[in-house]
Amino acid sequence: MAHKDQSDVWWVFLLEGIAAIIFGILLITNPASTLVALVIFLGFYWLFVGVLELVRVFVDSSVPWYWSLLIGVLGIVAGIIVLRHPLFAAIVLPTAIVVWLGVLGLVIGVFAMIGGFTGGGVGSFIFGFVNFVIGLILLGSPMVAALAVPLVFGILLLVQGVVLIIWAFKVRR
Repeated sequence: MAHKDQSDVWWVFLLEGIAAIIFGILLITNPASTLVALVIFLGFYWLFVGVLELVRVFVDSSVPWYWSLLIGVLGIVAGIIVLRHPLFAAIVLPTAIVVWLGVLGLVIGVFAMIGGFTGGGVGSFIFGFVNFVIGLILLGSPMVAALAVPLVFGILLLVQGVVLIIWAFKVRR
């Protein structure tokens, strides 16, 4: 198999950058509709992956069959739920992300602060304290924080898109 240099596929980075900028602009200018469209796409994706995992039960012995069966059934159920209730899913999924990030902030914060007291230094303690406070803020009002998710992801996609386009022209030679 021939090894491709990044300069041979510079256009892939360019297309990824353009797509990221388009989705970023859509998330910033029309977050509700864009989020619902992305959730519907996610529902179809989960449904498709679920069906493929059920097929995998019969054709792939490298993975225990019960894992493929479980993933397949969960994927199909999740896909159907999301496709039947896209507006509800568009609210629940960002909220779940916020709750997960809030819990993660608390856990990382506690361990980093403990690390600061046990020899990690003041930097570790400050890092832990900041993470802990962010976790508390996110968990204190997850629905309000979830409203910011499209805006935050939109900004991140804009930055990623610009970086990818710059990278594309840099590796092009």
